[in-house]
Order: sequence, then C-alpha cells, then structure tokens
Amino acid sequence: MTRIVATILTLALLGACGSTGNDGENPLDPETGEDAGPGTGGDGDPGTPIDSDRGLPPGTEAPTPDSSIVRYEPRGESGGGFAEAIAYDAATDTFEVDNLAFDGDNVYRRGGRPGSQNAVGSLGPFAVYESDVTSVDPVTGTVVDNLAYRAIYGVSTSGQTEFAIVRSGDFVDYGFGGFVYQRNGVDAAGNATSLELPTAGDAVYAGDYAGVRIFDGVSGLEYLTGDASMRIDFKDFNDAQAGVSLTVANRRLYDIDGTDITDRYIAALQEDNDGLVVPRDASGNAVMPQVGSVVSPDVADANGEIVQSVFTTLEFDDGTQATAAEGEYYAIMSGEDAGEIVGVLVMTGDDPRRDAAFQETGGFIVYRQ
Repeated sequence: MTRIVATILTLALLGACGSTGNDGENPLDPETGEDAGPGTGGDGDPGTPIDSDRGLPPGTEAPTPDSSIVRYEPRGESGGGFAEAIAYDAATDTFEVDNLAFDGDNVYRRGGRPGSQNAVGSLGPFAVYESDVTSVDPVTGTVVDNLAYRAIYGVSTSGQTEFAIVRSGDFVDYGFGGFVYQRNGVDAAGNATSLELPTAGDAVYAGDYAGVRIFDGVSGLEYLTGDASMRIDFKDFNDAQAGVSLTVANRRLYDIDGTDITDRYIAALQEDNDGLVVPRDASGNAVMPQVGSVVSPDVADANGEIVQSVFTTLEFDDGTQATAAEGEYYAIMSGEDAGEIVGVLVMTGDDPRRDAAFQETGGFIVYRQ
C-alpha cells in the first residue's frame, strides 16, 4: 500500500490513478516505523506546527531542495486537519482514511463505476473516491447511516508530486475535512526526486485544477474543474526571490451527482449584481469567476515551496470590480529546472444562491511548457 500523506478529519455533527512515487523514506511515513500521520504523535496529537513567517502548513520540519516534502492542513476552528493515515492502494484503487467519524469502514472507493454509490469518478485527470453511505452494527446487524465524504486524488505524470483532498457536505457548517500535498522522494520510475531551481529566466506552467465546495450555514457539496496556469520569474524579485503568479480559468461548477450547474450559479450572480460582466471561455460558454493571485516578494523559497494569496473578482460593465472570494494556495516545485508544481488552494466567499458562505478547496498540478 502506497502512503500518500496526511492528516484530515473527524466529525462535528451539527446538522486513478495509481501512485508509486513515495519511496518509503519519508520521515512522516508510518511504514518506516514512525508516527501514524504527518506531524502526529501516537495519541493522535497533531504535534507542533512549523514556526514560519511565510505561513507554511505543518509537515516536514527541515525541508531541503533534495528532500521529499509533505504538507497537510492544520487543525483549525472550522474543522479542517483531522484526518490521519491516508493511504492509497493501487491494486484495488481505493483510499484508506483514518480518524473520520461516520465514514464506514475507512475505505474510500472510486466513484463512477458499477456498484458505486456516486456517479463522479473523475474530475479531469484527477480521481474521485467516496466513503460508504452505510455500515453495519457488528453486534446487532443494524444498518447505520453514514456521512457522504468525497476524496479527490491527483498524481503527476512523473509520479514526483501528488495531492489529496477530503471533505463532506453533510454538515451545516464546514465540518471536518482537510488536504495534503507532497513532493515524493522518488518518481514513478524509481529515480530520486529533487528540485533544481533555476536562478534566471521566465517560465510558464499549465495543467489542471479540481476541487470541492462546502458551505457554512447549509449542507451540500459541489465539485469544480478548471485550467490552472502559473508564471514564474526566476530572476526577479531580487535577493533570489522568484516572482510567482497563479491563475485558474475556465472554471465550471457541478453538483454532487456531476450535473453541470455553472449557468445556474452565474444566473444567481447576475441577479445579485447589476451590470455583471459574465466571464466566458474561448467557445463563449459562461464560466465561474477566474482565480488570480497577489504578486509580491517572499512567496517562494529555495526548497521550492510557495505560499501566495488568491482571490476571485467580479467585473462590471462600468469598469468597477468587486472581490468575490479570498484565500491562499500552497505549492511545491519539483524536478529538473522546476519542471512541475503541485499545490492546494483554499478560499472562502459568499454564495449568491443562498444565505451561506462557501469554502472551496482545490488541487492542481502544472507542468513547465
């Protein structure tokens, strides 16, 4: 069973890809005889987060350009960061997730297949998994209803990087969930992975984005897809600080059954915002507002780790703009000449269809073009 990483969930009940990239030498890998989850002790304590002015998530405490790096969502007041011991089994195409209440037998199975409980098995190149909707009391045989958790898993074509996101929409607040992303010690071919960070020139990256939305105030879970791109100016800012920009465009929204509801969402935005300029893709189809990032110094380091603020903006026909969502993304570069980047984005905003806020958590993998 291949370890992917992790720490993610439990419960506050208020209301394929196969990867061979992990070499087993990750200091947070339980197969080495260490703790059961990144940054956790044997008692499940999440441990002490990394002390960093750049706001890196907890995980690998002494990263280097030549080391594997694991980062996972910290435990927070909104319920993130409680899952532990996430493992992907390529032989059965399943995930195991520990420390999640009401998710059945802790095994998440691929959606969109015969016998699956949900029709969504993929979001672009990334795989979608589901928890069991019921379990059985081993004493009485009574069927117990569970919560609907969904996991998104992405692994790069090289096997150097991967991410996982787990959320549930069966809470009236954001509930418990989380994410994890990593640069592996070896790639899919068994070659050692490291970062060779350029010090000159500009680079463009392109790839895919997929995520989930959950809500504060109502239950429900929705999926998103999009085109992720990044630009990096390796020579500026000065003092060896690369300039970085992330964009997620052509975003589309789907309900939990995979039905495209982008047009419905845009119609609600228009109803609440007179003069809204509807964003469209190259074919003229309405799409969700684009994600942009705040370009500033000191967002990347020599180990290839990136932390940057993100936002979505509404544009109006009088030339004005309004911020619709804000958050951050976290990413890791990998490979020769920083050939690929994996990251996870988390942002919040107000939903125009209901009196509720949303939390969007999405993963992306992009490649140097």
